[in-house]
Amino acid sequence: MKLTLRVWRQQNADADGAMSTYEVDHISSDMSFLEMLDTLNEELILKGEDPVAFDHDCREGICGACSLVINGDAHGPERTTTCQLHMRSFQDGDTIDIEPWRASAFPVIKDLVVDRTAFDRIIQAGGYVSVPTGAAPEAHATPVPKPDADFAFEHAECIGCGACVAACPNGAAMLFTSAKVNHLNVLPQGAPERETRVLDMVAQMDEEGFGGCTLAGECATACPKGIPLMSITGMNKEWLRAARKVKR
Repeated sequence: MKLTLRVWRQQNADADGAMSTYEVDHISSDMSFLEMLDTLNEELILKGEDPVAFDHDCREGICGACSLVINGDAHGPERTTTCQLHMRSFQDGDTIDIEPWRASAFPVIKDLVVDRTAFDRIIQAGGYVSVPTGAAPEAHATPVPKPDADFAFEHAECIGCGACVAACPNGAAMLFTSAKVNHLNVLPQGAPERETRVLDMVAQMDEEGFGGCTLAGECATACPKGIPLMSITGMNKEWLRAARKVKR
C-alpha cells in the first residue's frame, strides 16, 4: 500500500506544533500501525531527519502505552489498542491523520508523546489495598462471591491508556477513575479504604484538571477493553455513600 500520513510534529512541550505530511510506500496490510510508523521513521532517519516520537512498550494490547488519535478516533477505526490495529483496516491511497491525545491534563512532551502521569497520581491517591506483612493468607480464606469477582475482573481490565479521556468532549477521566475505584471497592480486600479511596481519587482527578463528565458515552465507546459506561454510575454511588458517611 501507498499512504499519505499527516502527522502532528512538536519539538517539545513549549514549542508550537503543526501537521507534517509524509508519503510511505510498500506498506503491507499485515503490518501493525506501529510497524508502519517504524517504517516511516526508518525512512526519516536515512534522510537525516528527526524520527516521529510515539509511545509504545509491549505491543500486545496490554500496557496501554500506544496512545494515538487516528483519523479523529482514539486508537483508530477498530475497537482495539493502536499496537493491535493492522493496516488491513486502511485502503491503498488513504490519507491518515495521526495526532496525540488531546486533553489539557495530558500535555504533549514531543510529537505524539503525551504526559499521562496524571493517571499515576490518581492511582497514588487511593488505588491500593492494605496488605498485612507476614506469610501470604490462604487463597480460600476470604471467599469472594462470583458476581463480585466478575465485576472486579471486568473493571480490572482497564489498562490506563487514556482513550476515554481523548474521546470525551470534556476531557473527563471518569471512566478510568471509576474502573479503578469499582475494581477495588467490590472486593473484601479493598474494604478498609473503601470510603477514603473514592473520595481521594475523585479529588485528585479534579485537581489534575480533567473535565467534568456529562455522560456523553464516548469514553465507553472508545475503550479498547470494554469498560462499561455504568462504571461511572457505580463510582458516583460509592462517592455519595462515602461523602454521607464522612459527614456523620
